[in-house]
Amino acid sequence: MHCNDEAVLRAAQIRPTRQRLTILRLIRDGGHRHLTPDSLYQEALTSGVRLSLATVYNTLHEFASGNLVKHVAVGDRSWFCTNTTDHHHFYEVATGRVHDIPGPQPHVDNLPAPPPGMEVAGIDVIVRLRKAG
Repeated sequence: MHCNDEAVLRAAQIRPTRQRLTILRLIRDGGHRHLTPDSLYQEALTSGVRLSLATVYNTLHEFASGNLVKHVAVGDRSWFCTNTTDHHHFYEVATGRVHDIPGPQPHVDNLPAPPPGMEVAGIDVIVRLRKAG
């Protein structure tokens, strides 16, 4: 593990355990993509890394809280996007695949005022796609 990975976790206020460092390495080594706990668990097994599915699930949620991945929810399904910049997503209804919307991002206008004591923390746009015709 790299000392830099430990610093990344500490900066996100996440304690750098062996399992968390391993999961961070798996995420970084795999490049940009949309993960589920199951898909990352399978990647770990394929690379010879033994982790429990619960550890992967909990760690991805911790990483999302620390802004190391972006949580993307569509209905009852969820993904973790390794691109943490502000961006929105396409969702293919037939395949269940998620893709980043490239280029200029959609803008949401005329938002209602949040309730007293609250502020808008973010807006997630999911554009659902289906085959034309």
